[in-house]
Amino acid sequence: MRKKSLFVISALALTISALMPPVTANAALPMAVNNQQIPSLAPMLEQVTPAVVSIAIEGKQVSKQQLPEAYRFFFGPNFPAEQVQERPFRGLGSGVIIDADKGYIVTNQHVINHADKILVQLYDGHEVTAKLIGSDKAADIALLQIQTPQKLTAIKLANSDKLRVGDFAIAIGNPFGLGQTVTSGIVSALGRSGLNLENIEDFIQTDAAINSGNSGGALINLNGELIGINTAILAPNKGNVGIGFAIPSNMVNNLTSQLIKFGRVQRGTLGIQGRELTPELAKTFGYNTNKGAFVNQVMPNSAAQKAGLKAGDIITQVNGSPIRSFSELRAKVATLGAGKTLTLQVMRNGKLQQFAVTLGTSENNIVKADELHTNLTGAQLTDVTVNGKPHGVEVNKITQGSLAARSGLRKGDIIIGLNRTPISNLNQLRKLLQHPPQVIALEIQRGNNVLYIIIR
Repeated sequence: MRKKSLFVISALALTISALMPPVTANAALPMAVNNQQIPSLAPMLEQVTPAVVSIAIEGKQVSKQQLPEAYRFFFGPNFPAEQVQERPFRGLGSGVIIDADKGYIVTNQHVINHADKILVQLYDGHEVTAKLIGSDKAADIALLQIQTPQKLTAIKLANSDKLRVGDFAIAIGNPFGLGQTVTSGIVSALGRSGLNLENIEDFIQTDAAINSGNSGGALINLNGELIGINTAILAPNKGNVGIGFAIPSNMVNNLTSQLIKFGRVQRGTLGIQGRELTPELAKTFGYNTNKGAFVNQVMPNSAAQKAGLKAGDIITQVNGSPIRSFSELRAKVATLGAGKTLTLQVMRNGKLQQFAVTLGTSENNIVKADELHTNLTGAQLTDVTVNGKPHGVEVNKITQGSLAARSGLRKGDIIIGLNRTPISNLNQLRKLLQHPPQVIALEIQRGNNVLYIIIR
């Protein structure tokens, strides 16, 4: 698994601590030692640890190097100008089973990035090859699926919006390939962003020990519920210094639901530009705290404008949950999904108001066709709806002279079938091209005509 930098390495580790008192009947239970009751996490962990798996990947790194013109003179004009090298690599990480019946496992996108083979080792030692359902690089989340006769255990997701600084947190993962390890600590901070780790940041910060190999592992509460997926550490000396970061469980739930349904994340947009709220700015606009998201501008014809938001508004809550910063608002909106309706609480002219907003569709929902098939390189694809219903995949942009253009595709074409199988959205097209046949016959709607384009 590659190291992430900020100083960063995504991963997770654990060493058990017996400092935590029992909180609920399902949490750290007392254990008798020499006829004395002492708190222990063992009873809860015995129920939860089978849901955390180890992940090993294999793949190839492709590097390209341009041959200097001086060398081409000696080797001749037919010698390739670009040298391509493939180097095999292996990586280790962690994952969490979130659906035992369907075999869904969530991990970090950087854990499985460029993997040709993904091997999952269950708690009992069994190894299973996993299939990638989908991933979101911006949020560093990936969803895998396994099929096995073994009985699986899943972790229940907690409501991460209810977390408080000081809540106990327990990390479980596979640090340094040692095998499953448990560490404990507390929630050190919430809504962390600006770390230059990912495009979408709303991290839980914890001092539970996290190390290389823990990426994709579980951060849980004392009830054994998932509160986050461990993804990174602040590591100036490449070691644990008690500052780790996890993706909140609510964000994980929103993203994995979209990956299951669509095979990709359909990013939602509010249509505003804003900034972090300072005490001076809050006071100027009649607000007595610096927690919230300040709206600089509302974009024309955006979801925000249609809902009635205005420049100068301060967004304080989303669906009843407090907003600490503009970065947190951006992360919540971006992961909720296009078309979702949410309720915003807004401070305007010193008074609180509520607005119902239906999120628009982000340009990030456009997919580069080479992600689906190399011979479609040069085209961009997006879902098409007619009267609110899916109606194929549109070629909304194509590069002149590209492989896709030479195959006969044009801007505005709508893919409605592949090898006589109807296509209504990108997810269906993606699944059919996961194991492409030797000949691909795309059924295209071009204006009022229907034609076939053959891709080999």
